[in-house]
Amino acid sequence: MREVRREIEHYNLDMIIAVGYRVQSPVATRFRRWATARLHEYIQKGFALDDERLKQGGARYFRELLQRIRDIRSSERNFYQQVTDIYATSIDYDPRSLTTRNFFATVQNKLHYAVHENTAAEVIYRRVDNEKPCVGMTNFKGSYVTEDDVKIAKNYLSEAELQRLNLLVSQFLDYAEFQALEQVPMKMEDWIQALDDLIVRLRRKLLEGNGSISHEQALEKAQREFEIYRDREMKQLESDFDRAIKQLSFWEK
Repeated sequence: MREVRREIEHYNLDMIIAVGYRVQSPVATRFRRWATARLHEYIQKGFALDDERLKQGGARYFRELLQRIRDIRSSERNFYQQVTDIYATSIDYDPRSLTTRNFFATVQNKLHYAVHENTAAEVIYRRVDNEKPCVGMTNFKGSYVTEDDVKIAKNYLSEAELQRLNLLVSQFLDYAEFQALEQVPMKMEDWIQALDDLIVRLRRKLLEGNGSISHEQALEKAQREFEIYRDREMKQLESDFDRAIKQLSFWEK
């Protein structure tokens, strides 16, 4: 039996588009109608979806999405980044859209407010205190306080608050994984609503507005309190050093 094998030709996408809009043929006409419809949808809505591909070949898409969600869950990225990573899996995701910019700007505050009823700026402003050990922080990286540490809101949370924050994000990731298993396409607005619904369902308060303290106010106070704390620590260090020198001098006599 004669067996014929041929290589499948692949064409550059830019070339396909260019030829499709210039050639006069029934196939080119159908292509132009299809492409114009997609462009029209994108201009009107800000995104375009291939509904047929999702229906016919959706299984592979959702398998890949599920693996991506599990990779996000197992990553060491912080709580807020995990939530924004899930948002970025939206089928209509556009990093330049106003919806995305607003979500990225508010997601950290939404999570903080749901846990302790303060925005990130408010918790820094209200808890930073040069009179307290570690300037009021409860956790931070390293063995000593740095200027960067005092400007991170999560560093001021109690153990119970950190647990609530972790559980809140974990439940959001559970929901994302369940949607992928059920093969439910999620748009940007769906993820925003899902986070709000989760907060309400857990009987936590939903943030309205931007809070009473600005980001700049919080950073200015944190910087001021840190400088007072650092100066006092340096003076204490000098006093300890002076005492040690005096003791050495005494024993050398």
